[in-house]
Amino acid sequence: MFSLKDNIRRIRPASDGLILELKSAHPPSLEGRAGCETWSVDFSPDGSWFAWSMGHGIVWVIAWPLRYDKVNRVEIALESNRQDKTLNCGQTVWGLAFGPRPSKTPAPGEKAASCERESSRLLLATGLDNGVIKIWDVVTGQPRFELKGHEGIARDLVFTPNEKLTLVSSSRDKTLRIWDLTHKGEKEPHVLSGHKDWVSCCSVSPDCSMIASVGRFDRMVCLWSLRSYTFIRNLTGINHKTFYLLASCDFSPDGALLATAAFSGSSWWIDLWDPYTAQKLSSLMDCSEMYGQNQISSLRFSPEGLQLAIVTEDRALQMWEPGQRGMVMQTKEDRTSNGLCCNFHPQGGVVATGTRDGHVRFWMVPRSVPSLCHLCRSVLRHSVSTHQVETLPIPRRILEFLTYRDIPDHSEARSDRSSDEEE
Repeated sequence: MFSLKDNIRRIRPASDGLILELKSAHPPSLEGRAGCETWSVDFSPDGSWFAWSMGHGIVWVIAWPLRYDKVNRVEIALESNRQDKTLNCGQTVWGLAFGPRPSKTPAPGEKAASCERESSRLLLATGLDNGVIKIWDVVTGQPRFELKGHEGIARDLVFTPNEKLTLVSSSRDKTLRIWDLTHKGEKEPHVLSGHKDWVSCCSVSPDCSMIASVGRFDRMVCLWSLRSYTFIRNLTGINHKTFYLLASCDFSPDGALLATAAFSGSSWWIDLWDPYTAQKLSSLMDCSEMYGQNQISSLRFSPEGLQLAIVTEDRALQMWEPGQRGMVMQTKEDRTSNGLCCNFHPQGGVVATGTRDGHVRFWMVPRSVPSLCHLCRSVLRHSVSTHQVETLPIPRRILEFLTYRDIPDHSEARSDRSSDEEE
């Protein structure tokens, strides 16, 4: 059993942005060896739990929030049923995702008491090296059941945001699978085939109508229907480099934007797409002056949809507001930051990043107050497609705002890389 106090690495002043860093508690002989990477981090839907794949098959689940005392100690507010859990998966953990709590409303013919017991079980899915997806009960820390079918590493996992027990997984076996967890893995999943190589990342639209996936080496950005389980289209138009690799993708909270991340040599870039029309709306490109590869590993939209968290090879964390040339926040250049993944707390304000050495860092990020215009657009676009918006009898300027076509393009390399150093 790991102790939180034994894993605190350091706490820095708030001006640095880093709240704290937790290190893995593996024996020194395993430090720095293959298998110690933190490939995935996640917060539970209500923000009360945090899960971290700390390497060598171990997942640590801790109660959130962490609280601080005046002498820089960190403790967890322990309750009788909220002690931290150590899950030994027995395989390298590549992906993990918290599942929604099942509905408390009993189905017809189902006993209310049985449904209430089930509703208290928060699930955690872990994607393993052998392709198996193991489902855990967070409260008890015990395994519930396993999902078998992938023939390669289960790389990325995401639950649908409609509070149903539907899990989408992507794998190095070139497929995506859609699982119905109400049947505890006994029902055959829907298999989505079309990628020509590893599927490194997947994302589900907020209205649960589409799945986006990116292939690292086949350089395909695919959209799939989550209603008919069919292929919709491949997004094309990435022509920055002759050779490049795709890294990550994420839908905006209203589903009107899809962000994809790619890199090639010393440069990386982010493209913003309209998933309904397949139109590329905007790009941000960043070139490093350092020799070698400058890989972008992960990106995530903030809960309010105003910013993107970005993890790259040369910086631990950057925050970009789409349409802006510069960053609203970025850490200092650091080729040893070794960032691999990131995720926002559901209420925003905090981003967790996982590193190649098996550590996890928590960052305080700028909070943005959404404008009334943005809130109205988000509510509308959550349920109205681009095609439906285009039929509305509204002024062109409002149409461009509602469809995000007013975002400036910054496809040329940024030149403000030293601004944070001067600050």
